[in-house]
Amino acid sequence: MADDLLALAAELQRTGEAFALATVVRCEAPTSAKPGAKALIREDGTAQGWVGGACAEPVVVREALQAIRDGRPRLIGLYGEGGRTPGRTEGMLEFGMTCHSGGTLEIYVEPYLPKPLLVLVGHGPVVETLTTLGRAADFMVTTLAPDALPAELEGLPMTPRASVVVATHADSDEEVLDRVLRTDAGYVSLVASRRRASVILETLKARGAPPERIGRLKAPAGLDIGAVTPQEIAVSILAEIIQHRRSDKTGGTEAAPPAVPAVRIESKDPICGMLVDSVTAKFRSEFSGRTVYFCCRHCKEMFDQDPERYRAAL
Repeated sequence: MADDLLALAAELQRTGEAFALATVVRCEAPTSAKPGAKALIREDGTAQGWVGGACAEPVVVREALQAIRDGRPRLIGLYGEGGRTPGRTEGMLEFGMTCHSGGTLEIYVEPYLPKPLLVLVGHGPVVETLTTLGRAADFMVTTLAPDALPAELEGLPMTPRASVVVATHADSDEEVLDRVLRTDAGYVSLVASRRRASVILETLKARGAPPERIGRLKAPAGLDIGAVTPQEIAVSILAEIIQHRRSDKTGGTEAAPPAVPAVRIESKDPICGMLVDSVTAKFRSEFSGRTVYFCCRHCKEMFDQDPERYRAAL
């Protein structure tokens, strides 16, 4: 099982997909998962592997998705009735695990995020400097010639994490931008004068490029820092790309969201108090005109036996 998960992790890294790996590092009986047990959680919330049952997996998946969003690993402590008293480890995220009679699980969740992709289309001093600066800033930098764009672009992970800078110097600006703007790249910019950029925007509209895609184009490229030399222009462009990645808004327009699931709607299990994903919860009941969600079958069965008893916990 561990070998299969590691092979899958290697494949996801190769294709540029983010994921998190959860590993049980410590347990106190009774628990179904043992130290070394692993699960791989993908960006869509699916989990492969085993780090515990219905009381553990929802918490692990939720924390794994948050780790993918913020890029920070975390150590999770799940404490059941009879487990060792929590609060002893600094930095531990502690949760109750009350669907069984006891036990403790401590799980390390580590996100694996692909390097942000920076695609440079064209040539010249700006592209050369951006190549050096981008690699120094830990981007995965790819330089493409305009005539090789269609085939090579298809082989790249053009997700909202990708950034594209077009510097074809009027040779094929419109053709390249029309194709790039139809991908999911989060940042697209053009190295050109303001006058030239205005003409290109009108040409793209006339070609029928989707308006919402055209609105993502930053032309001319770069933050307005008074850059003059090609090297300074390259710095302003990379700064703009970093700003786009780290901010919800860039240049007054809404930035593309990261390629991770939207924040999930969570409900509290009235039996054990665990937070449950309302979208994917397998166990649910209707009571007083609302849906009640449970972490496991046992909690649902207890509720269904006497719903009024748990009204205050809803």
